[in-house]
This record gives sequence, structure tokens and C-alpha cells, in this order.
Amino acid sequence: MRYQPGHKAEIRRKIVKDASERVRSEGLNGAAVSAVMRDAGLTHGGFYKHFRSKDELLIESLKEGFRETLETLVHAAEQSPPGQAWKAIVKAYLRPEMCECPEHGCPLTSLGPELARVDKRMKPQIVGQLENYKSRMLPFMPGRRTADKEQAFFAIFSTMIGAVEIARLLPDRAIREKVLGNARDFLLGGF
Repeated sequence: MRYQPGHKAEIRRKIVKDASERVRSEGLNGAAVSAVMRDAGLTHGGFYKHFRSKDELLIESLKEGFRETLETLVHAAEQSPPGQAWKAIVKAYLRPEMCECPEHGCPLTSLGPELARVDKRMKPQIVGQLENYKSRMLPFMPGRRTADKEQAFFAIFSTMIGAVEIARLLPDRAIREKVLGNARDFLLGGF
């Protein structure tokens, strides 16, 4: 059976998207090759037609997660009034959906500790993704100089990531929203 041009690329995109959601909701081990391929309607053996290794799939999954997150945050920033972009990012990030739907959230809130422990061969690629994330967010951060914007980025994103991680631990929605709201109010009043 002949496939249309672009079929293989489309299947690969589907595998990456499914794996990205699975990794963010279940952790790095959640993206077992057999489960990801089953989700895509393919056999385990077909995996190697698309990827050289599971590590390659994990890196592609992280890229997809960061891409989705950046798309959301950049959209919020670009729709905000002048000088308010970073505040729009904070509001977009610290939403209850970030706790309730980790499969669509920032990979750092789901995978931070796991990413710190990955095989050292994968570290440069992960650090590259983090650098890309930072460089894409930097223009929207408060501050005049690049050093000020970078400092703001680390303070703002560290606070937001931690707030979402803590909120996810809490079983009560009202308490989760309080944690997110407190972090949001603190950041919006702090710069």
C-alpha cells in the first residue's frame, strides 16, 4: 500500500505529540515505546522507522511540550497592553488548568526533578531546550538591561514552576487556586 507524500512525517508528529502529553502527565518513564506506539495505532516494531532511540523520542517530546507552552505564553504576551507582557505571562501560567491538565502544561512543572537526573548524554540537549525557552521569554520580561531581564526570568519562572508543583500536590481545588493566586499576586506586585 502506497502512502501519500508526507504520511511518515505526519505519523512522526502524532507520535511526538502523544508522547509529549504522556511524558508530561506520567513522567519520563510514562512514554514507554509500546504505549506510545499503541496510542498512535502502530506496532512497537514501527518505532524505529521514525526514531533512532527512545532518548530521541524523549527529546522530541520535550521540544513539543516547550513549543506548546511557548505558543501559549507568547500569545498571551503579544495580546497584552504595552509594558504588560510579563504580567500576561504570569497570569497565563498560573492558571488552575496548569495543575489539572499537566499533559498540556509546561514540561518543567511535571518533569523538573526527573530532567535533573537524566543520562548525562541527554543533558546538553535538555539544556539547549531550556536556553531556547529562556531566550524566547526574555524579551517579555521586566527590566531595561538583558541582565535585569534574565534575573527577572529566573525569579518569575522559578516561582511559577514551584507554585504549580506545590498546587498539584493539594487535593482541594480551592486550596490549589489559592496557592496559584498567592504566587500570582506576589509576582505581579513584586516587579
